[in-house]
Amino acid sequence: MTASIELPFISQSDAGTPSVLHLVRAGDSTTLERLLGQNAGFLQAQGFQGKAGNFTLLPENGGAGAAVFCVGNEGERDPAVFGGLGKKLPEGNWLPELHDLDVRYLENALLGFSMGEYRYRVGKPTPPKARLVVPENVSPRVVALATANRLGRDLINAPANLMGPSELSEVAREQLESRGADVRLIRGAELDAAYPCLAAVGNGSERPPVVVVARWKAREGAPRISLVGKGVCFDTGGYDLKPAAGMLRMKKDMGGAALMLAVMCAAIDAHLDVDLELRLGCVENSVSGHAMRPGDVLQTRSGMNVEIGNTDAEGRLVLCDLLTEAAESQPDYILDAATLTGAARVALGPDLPALFSNDGHLATQMLESGISAGDALWRMPLWHGYDAWLDSQIADLNNISSKPFAGAITAALYLQRFVPNGQKWAHIDTYAWNDADSDGRPAGGETLALRAVFEMLSRNYSNP
Repeated sequence: MTASIELPFISQSDAGTPSVLHLVRAGDSTTLERLLGQNAGFLQAQGFQGKAGNFTLLPENGGAGAAVFCVGNEGERDPAVFGGLGKKLPEGNWLPELHDLDVRYLENALLGFSMGEYRYRVGKPTPPKARLVVPENVSPRVVALATANRLGRDLINAPANLMGPSELSEVAREQLESRGADVRLIRGAELDAAYPCLAAVGNGSERPPVVVVARWKAREGAPRISLVGKGVCFDTGGYDLKPAAGMLRMKKDMGGAALMLAVMCAAIDAHLDVDLELRLGCVENSVSGHAMRPGDVLQTRSGMNVEIGNTDAEGRLVLCDLLTEAAESQPDYILDAATLTGAARVALGPDLPALFSNDGHLATQMLESGISAGDALWRMPLWHGYDAWLDSQIADLNNISSKPFAGAITAALYLQRFVPNGQKWAHIDTYAWNDADSDGRPAGGETLALRAVFEMLSRNYSNP
């Protein structure tokens, strides 16, 4: 994977004379009558009524010279509203033109079009037949988000034989160094000493683990934010082996790492006023004579000992060492992301990542940003009445709960043990996948929560 991500966009200077895509508020009869002209009656007979989602081509000199897309209020926050346009627009360059709509509609049209036109294929991708012209006054955050979304999807969709710990870490280095970040890849004895719990997860694989540590800062003294991602490139479950059906999508178990890498790339591209740290635990959970066993006791970077109640609860073992290190630099806050529990999906379904946080203001900002960006999160409780369920008779704690309830909560409580008191922290438990095609969300890997986190960062840390 190269440092360049191809988008279905073209600049105004390269677009020649593009066709016009008119974006009109649904029900704006005055604008529609002016645009449709003498074709209004014919188009209405064909079912075009000016309602949200209605689309039509306007004939000009025997060809399609323009198009009209009617959009409702949801288009101001949700780019997926525009995700089906690529299936409707003929080949060529199309310049979006707003009619009495806020610029946020234009930004979402560009982003949603890119989201909808994405398809993953091993090898050379199919070039888009239609491209949107990016007006010169559009915020750079649009292209930043579109690029980050495609990067994250590519990583999640890549087969595990092509995207192991080494490959994932090298992509992260390539993407970040090309943007001016400082990057270290930690392997071997240094990794074993610094991240002993993470190293134990990787012991069962012939592909050794790698930890990515990166930093980029807009200026000295900028607010420091630490990002942490679970990068389990394939998860067999270890000795607590998953059934065949449960293993089919386990290439996506590095979705948290893909998400946090995408967040950092977007923040750099948008020139946000932040000091960003990133830690990715790139590892494979396999079965071999060297793999960790149920009942083993592992020492963590924090000094706490963890009893392995289940080898398939490996994600929290990867994250706990990274969270410990992230807190050592005392950032303003830590954000981690992981495809951590099936329990979160049982509670909230595939589209809604669970959010846990020890800070109410941080949680509120993330929730509000998610709604604004059409990328909702749902806050779940860090219910400390369940802390005792993580007790161990022979170690400081167990990596799984002793009860069959509240699995997403107990996983988050485990992670919180490695976050010092007073350190602001939020944890995203994501699915990182679309089970089926829908507008703007093709089946396969998905960067759920990317827009929510980026929106929060943009609100707080945009340069004037």
